[in-house]
Amino acid sequence: MKVGVILQLGGDDDGGTVPSYAEIRALAKAIDGSALDSAWVADHLLYRFPEKRSTGVQEAWTVLTGIAEATSRVQLGSLVYCVPFRNPALLAKMAVTLDDVAEGRLILGLGAGWHQPEFDAFGYPFDHLVDRFEEALQIIVPLVKTGAVDFTGRHYAAPNCELLPRPREGGIPVLIASFKPRMLDLTARYADQWNTAWLGQPDALPKRREPLEAACVAAGRDPGTLEITVGVNVGFPELGAERESVDPAKVIWGSVDEVATAFRGYAEAGVGHLICAVDPRTEEAVSLVSRAWELARG
Repeated sequence: MKVGVILQLGGDDDGGTVPSYAEIRALAKAIDGSALDSAWVADHLLYRFPEKRSTGVQEAWTVLTGIAEATSRVQLGSLVYCVPFRNPALLAKMAVTLDDVAEGRLILGLGAGWHQPEFDAFGYPFDHLVDRFEEALQIIVPLVKTGAVDFTGRHYAAPNCELLPRPREGGIPVLIASFKPRMLDLTARYADQWNTAWLGQPDALPKRREPLEAACVAAGRDPGTLEITVGVNVGFPELGAERESVDPAKVIWGSVDEVATAFRGYAEAGVGHLICAVDPRTEEAVSLVSRAWELARG
């Protein structure tokens, strides 16, 4: 199993200060210098929830490109890029270029989108999200694997499209985040990795995993060929994390030893990659996650 940390690109839930790139970069370099395996970004344009101030966020692709140059060892992933924000053929082109900047360290996480206020504010259509996502996958996946596709659909087209230079040998791994039936079917048909989030203790995983495995069987795929990744919340009270703000069923909470025990549980469950959202979002917390992973590995 590998363990990584997601970089916070936005402010807090009440419209707080958005971290600067310098702050994000420092945290990424701390991850790169630790025992951890990966750094991740989420892709949003803004957050707007009822009775709360709008929350700003740094643009994910730009940040991850900078992080690719600032780091040298860890894998870099998106959890997940919102496909409707970018033309799918261009997204694939950007991914292959970013993977070159990162010297083959990119994991291309993809999702259909869910937060309508950001779609509305930036002028993106919010209808037929899964239909659009399915068409986009028929463009993106061949392009990041082989560098060529010829596709025309209702929502997107990439006729006789080529990526030059081609993607790395074997292509870029594609991760899809999903939990509803149709998205699970697309995961089974197109993804190298599946993500479910946000969980706490590993005993919550089997219930999430059952429908994915059923989708693989229905698609004629061996479930063992699809890597399982899990997003988990990790809170360290010794560093000031406040448990009252988090659902106890969705957080690994406690000391380094307690976090290490949970990590071992996920490894024993066959998880390939664990992606941690840490509280607080500091280099000290990254250090504790790293220590927990070292303990878990023995």
